[in-house]
Amino acid sequence: MSRLSKAVILGLLTGIIGLIIGLIPFGLDLEENVGLDVLFKLRGVRQAPPDVIIVTVDKVSADNLNLPDDLRKWPRSFHGRLTENLVERGATVIVFDISFFEPSSPKEDNAFADAMEKARNVVLYKCLKREKIPLTLKGKLSSGDLNIVSLVSPIPPLSKSAAALAPFPLPRVPVKINQYWTFKTAAGDTPTLPVVVLQIFAMQAYNEFIYLLEKVDPDQAVILPRNKDEIITTRSFERLIHTIRGIFENKPQIAEKMLRELQTSQSLSFDQKKYQLLQSLIKMYQSANSQYLNFYGPPHTISTVPYYQILKYQEDAVGEKDTDVKGKAVFVGHSPLSQQEQIDRFYSVFSQPDGLDISGVEIAATAFANLLEDKPVIPLSSGAYIAILFLWGVTIGIICRFFTSAICPLLAIGLSILYLFFAEYQFKTAGIWYPTVLPLLFQMPVAFFGAVVWKYVDSIKEKKNIKEAFRHYLPEDVVDQLAKNVSTLGASRKVVYGICLSTDAEQYTSLSETMTPEELGRFMNKYYEIVFRPVKQHGGTVSDIKGDSILALWVASHSEVTPRNNACLAALDIASAINQFKQSSNTFQLPTRIGLHSGHIMLGSVGAMDHYEYRPVGDIVNTASRIEGLNKYLGTRILVSEEVINQLGGFLTRKLGNFLLVGKSKPVVVYELICRKEESHEQQRSACAIFAEALDAFRRQSWDEAREKFLESIRYGDDRPSRFYLGLCEHYKINPPGKSWDGVVHMDKK
Repeated sequence: MSRLSKAVILGLLTGIIGLIIGLIPFGLDLEENVGLDVLFKLRGVRQAPPDVIIVTVDKVSADNLNLPDDLRKWPRSFHGRLTENLVERGATVIVFDISFFEPSSPKEDNAFADAMEKARNVVLYKCLKREKIPLTLKGKLSSGDLNIVSLVSPIPPLSKSAAALAPFPLPRVPVKINQYWTFKTAAGDTPTLPVVVLQIFAMQAYNEFIYLLEKVDPDQAVILPRNKDEIITTRSFERLIHTIRGIFENKPQIAEKMLRELQTSQSLSFDQKKYQLLQSLIKMYQSANSQYLNFYGPPHTISTVPYYQILKYQEDAVGEKDTDVKGKAVFVGHSPLSQQEQIDRFYSVFSQPDGLDISGVEIAATAFANLLEDKPVIPLSSGAYIAILFLWGVTIGIICRFFTSAICPLLAIGLSILYLFFAEYQFKTAGIWYPTVLPLLFQMPVAFFGAVVWKYVDSIKEKKNIKEAFRHYLPEDVVDQLAKNVSTLGASRKVVYGICLSTDAEQYTSLSETMTPEELGRFMNKYYEIVFRPVKQHGGTVSDIKGDSILALWVASHSEVTPRNNACLAALDIASAINQFKQSSNTFQLPTRIGLHSGHIMLGSVGAMDHYEYRPVGDIVNTASRIEGLNKYLGTRILVSEEVINQLGGFLTRKLGNFLLVGKSKPVVVYELICRKEESHEQQRSACAIFAEALDAFRRQSWDEAREKFLESIRYGDDRPSRFYLGLCEHYKINPPGKSWDGVVHMDKK
């Protein structure tokens, strides 16, 4: 499998795994509770629109007004005075995020109600009450419950005087607040507080809204009331909202048509405030039932003023700065400066380290400001979300698997930084929420470590394959060493005790002339298989191959019996296998000569620059080759040195004499390795004894006696070594070697 194929597979797996995690509740919650926080933290604080202001009911105001800390005990006439002051100063809409479900004194309640009656722009909070009613069947209690959601309004005097009533249900702690409802389906698709406030705030552009609706669908426009003053007077804002919502739900294309008409209308484009109001109003009705809050920052990021400053502005309090509320939406509620004062708190991304959370009135003001700006947090559509996770997984998986371990982390980290920068930029400028946790903290590590593990597994397989390949050329211990650190190949050298077995095939040259290269290659592979098998079976290693010759090794720490015995057994088995091969292939034959010698050798890498061969180096190797060559002159098949055969009692051998081989300065005692002792017969043993007597006479320079003995040895069979010595006897009889001669036969040819 190619590297690109593996990279694509890892990319697809990373993309699929990311999709699986991203589509289950765990992954979705992770992105909402962690990923969204990351984007808010990176973006930081952003400026809230100036059209929103919060009047906070706090301890500072209670102290300045000599009122109790408990908000519920404040005289409601103070809220009436606050309303009058805000109306006088030009507030467009006033929202009380305060509970008025219990009556106080009639005087106080009426004072507040009168102020709201005159203002005609006050919105009061009403709550949702959820009840579980056990279901019964034929008078018996069943296991099911019926959930009933009911709306609880403020006390009647206040409810009748308010311009509108609206709920604003939110999840409680420990759930982090991220979303809010625009329309509460469980309560009959009731519009929530931010929606009602925006509709009242946008009444200044109501005529233009009707104009746009008439342009795109006149039949729907006639459903809506034309006189906005009538709507305000009759306090029918909720009915108006329901009607508009129904129009947009029945004909979703109306919203898009109105937006296009708004963009092309020259008269409306000159009034930027009305243009923005109309665009926000249309998109609010077009949106889903819930939206994500686009927080502006920590508590009090939205312009906040204490309650008492608004209440006392007419008194020209010294040092008090006048607050501009003209044309603004004013939210009144509890928004303290410290954790100890909090009675209405919600955990959010901007909750402070000192424990100060955002208050309910701030969330209501934030939701309204988001609607007013038309800048909510916009999660990706399901299709885009799936595409991002899958394509990111594929991309990061391919990069991590395709590139090398050195480049991969740099590319992965760099790409992750770019992705995070892009996601932060989109969030900051357009409020678009791209997933961050799953791509960066899950898919990226999965791809990276998946690639590392895969590469590690591949490297293990590769090392295994290399070891298997090297085992055809190198000893096992050397292969293990190279697998650990291939850089040691050039410096891998050690002095060991080795038994060298050298072979050479007769008639190879003439055979190669009669065959095509392909035929010769196939034939030699069969030949080598025959020769290699005994070497492997007896623990040896084939060290070198040259043409028709091989060099095999048995390595030990010192001169041990076992490796020398194994080398001799391998030599006998090679000879036997060659004989069997000759019998099975009458057409082509390769009689093979074998020589063995032992001693200390240097075993390791021999070469330079970029080419090395692992082989034995030393006189022992050269001598083994010379002993093998001696077979040609003695007419034998297997010759071994005295160093090899010493103390080995399991073989039938005969000493052939002392030979000074070509290029050597020291003679070598050479033996013929005939067979295993248990396989020998009496005639062989007798012939060996006669040959030993003949060799002794030869060494004593008794040429006639030696000649007779060698002739007797030949009678046991056509003994080629005896014929070799007969020739020497004739030579030395005519040309005596001298009294100092030590019986060494000098060879002047290889």
